Amino acid sequence: MSRIGIQPINIPDGVKVELNGADVKVSGSQGELSMKVRPEVDLKIDGSVLEVTRKDDSRGGRAIHGLTRALMANMIKGVSEGFIKQLEIVGVGYRADVKGNVVHLSLGFSHPVEYTLPEGVTAKVDKQTHLEIKGADKQAVGQVAADIRGFRPPEPYKGKGIKYADEIIRRKAGKAGKAGG
Repeated sequence: MSRIGIQPINIPDGVKVELNGADVKVSGSQGELSMKVRPEVDLKIDGSVLEVTRKDDSRGGRAIHGLTRALMANMIKGVSEGFIKQLEIVGVGYRADVKGNVVHLSLGFSHPVEYTLPEGVTAKVDKQTHLEIKGADKQAVGQVAADIRGFRPPEPYKGKGIKYADEIIRRKAGKAGKAGG
């Protein structure tokens, strides 16, 4: 039995879950998300509780049970609270700016880097070196953060680059230099 899959999901006030066959639509104050549920699992709403059950004990049903429950919980949390990823830009002259839905990054290249945000994801810059990415879809927020970090990942010698706010960069020692002459 899936330890994650059997846990019920509490639906907070202000969140509306609609089941229409295999299609699930979740809407709340932060937005609206939809998903198609695999045929191996069933969803049941009992008052303000959503339960995910599997139809049989087949290998595919067991594999998808916990995943579906986790995805549903993330959708409900996303439309009620939203998800946030924070990035820090470290390096002399490295900075970010947001204009509309485009993030402009100056990362020491010969050209500025521009990243267009997808629908439903917003970005905010504090002090030109702190980037905050918000959205209702956990996967989209994480992907945007990973894409932006991928332009200039942190390097281990000086720590320059774009890193997650809670990421710890393991530093390496530089060259020891020539001894003697």
